[in-house]
Amino acid sequence: MTSLARRGVLKCLPVAAGAVLAGGAASPRAAARQEAGASFPQPETRRTPPHTGRLETRLTVAFTEQALPGVGTVTTRTYEGGIPGPTLRVRPGDSLEITHVNALPPNDGAAQHDMNIPHHFNTFNLHTHGMHVDPTGEADNIYRTFEPSETPGGTTTHRSVVEVPADHPAGTFWYHPHHHGSTATQLLNGMGGVLVVEGDVDEVPEIAAAKEVVVCINELKLSGGRVPDLTSHGVYDGIISTFLVNGAKNPVLTIAPGEVQRWRVVNAGAITAHFLSLRGHELHQIACDGITLMEPVATTGLTLPMGGRVDLLIRGGEPGTYKFSGGGPSQSLLTLVVTGEPRPMALPTALPGRPTSLPEPTRTRNLTFRSYENVFSGAFPNAYRILGDGETPPADPLAGRHDLAWGRLAADFVNQRVRLDEVEEWTVVNDSHAHSHHPFHLHTNHFLVTAVDNRRLATPVWHDTLSIPPNGSITFRLRAEDFAGRSMLHCHQLQHGDEGMMQVVDYVR
Repeated sequence: MTSLARRGVLKCLPVAAGAVLAGGAASPRAAARQEAGASFPQPETRRTPPHTGRLETRLTVAFTEQALPGVGTVTTRTYEGGIPGPTLRVRPGDSLEITHVNALPPNDGAAQHDMNIPHHFNTFNLHTHGMHVDPTGEADNIYRTFEPSETPGGTTTHRSVVEVPADHPAGTFWYHPHHHGSTATQLLNGMGGVLVVEGDVDEVPEIAAAKEVVVCINELKLSGGRVPDLTSHGVYDGIISTFLVNGAKNPVLTIAPGEVQRWRVVNAGAITAHFLSLRGHELHQIACDGITLMEPVATTGLTLPMGGRVDLLIRGGEPGTYKFSGGGPSQSLLTLVVTGEPRPMALPTALPGRPTSLPEPTRTRNLTFRSYENVFSGAFPNAYRILGDGETPPADPLAGRHDLAWGRLAADFVNQRVRLDEVEEWTVVNDSHAHSHHPFHLHTNHFLVTAVDNRRLATPVWHDTLSIPPNGSITFRLRAEDFAGRSMLHCHQLQHGDEGMMQVVDYVR
């Protein structure tokens, strides 16, 4: 953090337009689109048909063989046969109705009685990450299970109905599976897609004039053209990550000198955070985690944790070829080519952002993310726990083994009970060893970050996912609103989450 411009860090701490399918009908494969540039792929787009207020679509999950540009032929679990899945576009007040088809084979092996050992890699469900929607019933309910057929070659069908509130913020969100025990493996197969809520920020004249580009960063752990299941803790340690943008390795995007493009950047990976920078250019940030800022913020770089999103305005500089880096300065996510006749375009000076203040809190909570290494026998020797107020059960974090399925535990146990409309202040600490970055993710509600490492921010920032560096802390205010029911908080290094670094949150009236 010390190497970054301070205001760039504070605005997003550690931080698309395509063809419309009539009626939201599914396609057998997510086709690459070319609207964003001569050779730059865009995910297939499915949007609410005009005057209907209802996006009905199908998402089929199956093992798919596909040729990935710059990578080769791979076979992974996918949504609709592609990486990433289709981009879903809705507006406030819409209903998102998804038919999920599980075409994966039956799960291997016996039922897993320890909820914190990864298991059931062909079982999934739906999480609309960052959305402020109902966490219960058929909506954003991560305690559901979409099991595969018990018959090889068979399928099962499941349904989600997500009602988007009429006052939902416009912004960049995403969807992915969230079945406890299989999430990391499925994300590392490329299961994820962008979810856009259209609205007021899109109508700012300078933003409306800009070409919109979806930049979905997937992280694959490929070995022999496949992603191995997480059957032991070290499975992925020796496999170099393959980073794709919209299903291609280091694709090329073109822009004219002076032209402004709007990039919706999503870190859909499970393990790696990205330090984003674009050589020779400033990044003009207009939103973080789906929440619009009050004004654009210029920075030379920012960190995007796993699950985080950032909206950027990019203005083409001098003609040439430039690297958009992430994961490290040598890791090129995409290549930007500035070419053609100049197209001078303006940047906005003000945005319809969410106010960055909340009343004084009426209660406080303190949580600690902690890793214990080599404390168990077997394939998963480490314990990943959340301590402090409402500890991960049982109270002894090293007891570790539970003869309870996660869904049953969620029904019987609550770590944090949060009353709607009351303002709370939380401090979350990471006291793990130097290599354990823990992105904190809260479902259902955004939180307002006010301090990092006990240093107050000049301007607080709204987040739903925020990295806590080793031996560091974040402080935020939370006012949960609208939706009662059981939800979740967890580490979005998803291998840690699958191995126990998560808690049940119950929002109550």
